Amino acid sequence: MYPTHIGKLNSYAASLEALRGDDRLRGLKPRAGTDFASNDYLALASAPRMKKALLTALEAGTPIGAGGSRLLRGNYEEHEALEAEAAQFFRSETALFFGGGYIANFAVLTTLPQRGDLLVLDSLVHASIHEAARAGRAEFRISAHNDLQSVEVTISDWRAKGGMGRIWIVVESLYSMDGDFAPLKDLVAIAERYEAFLVVDEAHATGVYGEQGRGLTASYEGREDLVVVHTCGKALGAAGALVTASGVLRDFMVNRYRPFIFATAPSPLMAVAVREALLILQEEPERQQRLIDLVDFTHRQLVVCGRPSRSNSQIIPYVVGDNARAMRLASALQARGFDIRGIRPPTVPVGTARLRISLTLNVGQVDVSDMIDALVEETWGDVR
Repeated sequence: MYPTHIGKLNSYAASLEALRGDDRLRGLKPRAGTDFASNDYLALASAPRMKKALLTALEAGTPIGAGGSRLLRGNYEEHEALEAEAAQFFRSETALFFGGGYIANFAVLTTLPQRGDLLVLDSLVHASIHEAARAGRAEFRISAHNDLQSVEVTISDWRAKGGMGRIWIVVESLYSMDGDFAPLKDLVAIAERYEAFLVVDEAHATGVYGEQGRGLTASYEGREDLVVVHTCGKALGAAGALVTASGVLRDFMVNRYRPFIFATAPSPLMAVAVREALLILQEEPERQQRLIDLVDFTHRQLVVCGRPSRSNSQIIPYVVGDNARAMRLASALQARGFDIRGIRPPTVPVGTARLRISLTLNVGQVDVSDMIDALVEETWGDVR
């Protein structure tokens, strides 16, 4: 319990107690147990090749920190090389490296859409996208999740009420909490029909889907009406994010996005790590295939056990609804050696608290089978 008689901190303590009462109080936990929680999908975060690349770079004189913004002395050849290689790999005109996916989404959506434009956000996009929409110049509206008609109605209603600016449709290619895919082909068609831009966050698809892990936007990259965020801290096992876009939009962000202009650049070592990860995607395609095979195996096992998932990706939401029950199940599974975390509102909609089960190459089929057995047993015991 937080003390409520501590003067200036009283309102903060009361807010924390309210979260506790709703079973939504967060806290930090150490890493423990078999990994069913991380986004290290291809197990690159601790891969020997990644370690070797960083050690080699350090020995060659690559600094740990950039020491300044990219526009001052913080622009290293490692950054430039990564961006050139990433543009070639993803088949886009250009790429721009940021310190993380959150800041990359913020850059795109607070800089490119202008006053008088409209952002149409899928209701389940990342928190960073919602925050950027609130902070940006453009108006924004929320469309129903993966509902093409809702997107079109939102645009049509805005136009009917006098909206004259550019439309920006914003989605995730693979949704981080539901594990389902965006209908990208149809969204590209809508963007064409309304002369709109399509912004796609590939955070959970880069490295996992598409030829050599190029993501679900691979067949559309290079279009002038497409902006893609490829997160580097998930399947690529490093940190940062790459925004692929036309050269005009890239240069506009370099000139207008204040955190890019004034913030210290990402570590050159992270640029080295991401370059190595892109090479691994090309030279070790078996990693991608092993993960796809593990995903297929897991979903088959869930069907056999009477627990089919509504997703068919490496992200498996096990929705239980009640906040307290979700956390009890997570704790029970953690006690049995499985690192599975409970997810509660506001990360997910109210009434949809869940376990988020993440499949990575840090586990194998035996681990998955044991986890599913434990999940079924603990769910049954909790219901009783």
